[in-house]
Amino acid sequence: MTVVDTPDGPREQAFEEVFYPADRIPFVEWREFSGSKPTVALTASIAVVAFVTGLSNLSREAVTLAGPLAPFLPGASAFVQFAGVLFAFVIGLLAVGLRRRKRLAWRVSMVVLPGLAVLPLTTLQTTDVPLLALIGVTVPLLVRNRDRFDQSVDLSPLQVASLSAFVAVGLYGTIGAYGLRADFLELDSWGDAVYFVIVTIATVGYGDITPTTPEAQWFALSVILFGTGAFTVAVGALVGPAIESRMATVFGNMTASELTLLEDHVVVLGHGTVTESLLAALDDETDLVVVTPDADAASRLTSAGRNVLTGDPTDEAVLEDARVDAARGVVVGGDDDARNVLSVLATNNVAPDVRVVAAASEAKHADKLTAVGADRVVNPRTVGGTLLGQSVLGRLDDVSVSDLLDGGGTE
Repeated sequence: MTVVDTPDGPREQAFEEVFYPADRIPFVEWREFSGSKPTVALTASIAVVAFVTGLSNLSREAVTLAGPLAPFLPGASAFVQFAGVLFAFVIGLLAVGLRRRKRLAWRVSMVVLPGLAVLPLTTLQTTDVPLLALIGVTVPLLVRNRDRFDQSVDLSPLQVASLSAFVAVGLYGTIGAYGLRADFLELDSWGDAVYFVIVTIATVGYGDITPTTPEAQWFALSVILFGTGAFTVAVGALVGPAIESRMATVFGNMTASELTLLEDHVVVLGHGTVTESLLAALDDETDLVVVTPDADAASRLTSAGRNVLTGDPTDEAVLEDARVDAARGVVVGGDDDARNVLSVLATNNVAPDVRVVAAASEAKHADKLTAVGADRVVNPRTVGGTLLGQSVLGRLDDVSVSDLLDGGGTE
């Protein structure tokens, strides 16, 4: 006879699931070695190794081409000497994009890394083996983690227009220079035309390619004006948001221009145990600004779409940045009653007429918060205890908000 010990009901089944889990605990967490983070780290390592390999090839007078691809690659010597360093810079940028989970960086990496593999397969030197091995490991990991790199590159209309203008000027200069090559000295090929456009837009002007006719001179002048203008606008459009984002990190997730527009909003000073419930209670139509010195809390609130000002809520300068004087009201909701007292004092100094509601972690501190200028003080523990008591007696429906505030708050 076989005896099977089976749970007698849902309660016993839940007990066994908690204390006797059927899931196996892996001895090695392979995801830690094959996830997106190791993939990004390997990509960055490829950039470093490619750079070192490129410098090694540049330092040699002649590079041995013993690889299987050498006979099939036109200009193999020039490719081998410069490819390592050039690919290193590109892959370094791709590693930054992959770290930010950009889909475009993943797609470009799937093209660039196999292209870089041509380098060691052309030379087949002992020093190139680590580079080939890293590529052989990284590419399969990129394929494995392709779903992790799902963030799109969001460009503003100005950024798209500026980049398009810069590319258009490059095409205009290259095609025009090649078309007028008879009017230039030392300009005979498409490569010469691209070289001329780059040194002209960069305002380097080595003087090796020069216009010899008025038409060519006017053309070169137009490339200088359009090229430098488009380059300046493109750099401003791309770098400007990055600088603004960096400044926003100092201010929280709000820029200085956004802070000046605040009006009729609610300022929450501090981030404590009651803050999340407070934020959920205030409807979406209420503009909120949370002031907290806690970087981790600021990051979580920012991810949740809240306006955050990273700073000390007891600092009057920070409160002025939060536009307390134009606020509808101020909630002091930190867990430290001593700091809450200082926050109330600072608020009254900046905006004496604004309504201040404070949370007291301990009931004995409620009077102190009232004494320093809080218009209403609520003790969450007392309110919670009142609700628990009335609930267990079945009298919860008879409790009004005013009763709760009378029992758990002072005014």
